[in-house]
Amino acid sequence: MFKSTSTSLILLGVLGVIVGIIAIAWPKVTIAALVIVFAIFAFIAAGLSAMRAFSSDKAGPVFGYLLLALIDLAAGVAALVWPKPTALVLVLVVAIWAFVAGFAEFFAAFQSGETAGTRAMFIVTGLISIAFGVVLSARPDIGAVTLALLFGLYSLIYGVAEIVVGVQMRRTGQTLQAVLHEAA
Repeated sequence: MFKSTSTSLILLGVLGVIVGIIAIAWPKVTIAALVIVFAIFAFIAAGLSAMRAFSSDKAGPVFGYLLLALIDLAAGVAALVWPKPTALVLVLVVAIWAFVAGFAEFFAAFQSGETAGTRAMFIVTGLISIAFGVVLSARPDIGAVTLALLFGLYSLIYGVAEIVVGVQMRRTGQTLQAVLHEAA
């Protein structure tokens, strides 16, 4: 669509900055958008499961896929009808994910063959993930706003980084491969 990679990166960066500003300025809108995106995902999953059900030759998979379609449909409707509880459940899912991932990273530090630096990084990131999971699960209401703010901050940083890379590419006339090779 765009003739140059640098233009694409700059536009992607500007979009990231705009999304970041919106997420930070209006975290509740960001949370509502996340719930709506989840509902859309559930409806699409329901449609795909129904399509699989009617493309199967055997009765067992038909029943299973129709059941999955109904569960997905119910999840999408529930998300739209009860957005606040849905947001809290999504925060708890992220909390559980952070908790489990943190323990996995922590225990990965003690695998054989890791260097001291790698072990230290695994331990630190594991402990941070565990702490993040504990904080989110202790106060999921505040955790939802925190996730929206973190998403906004991430989008801002990502957007600025993309703009910088795009401008650097435009100035030097480099390709994306050359910039990535230089960074490594």
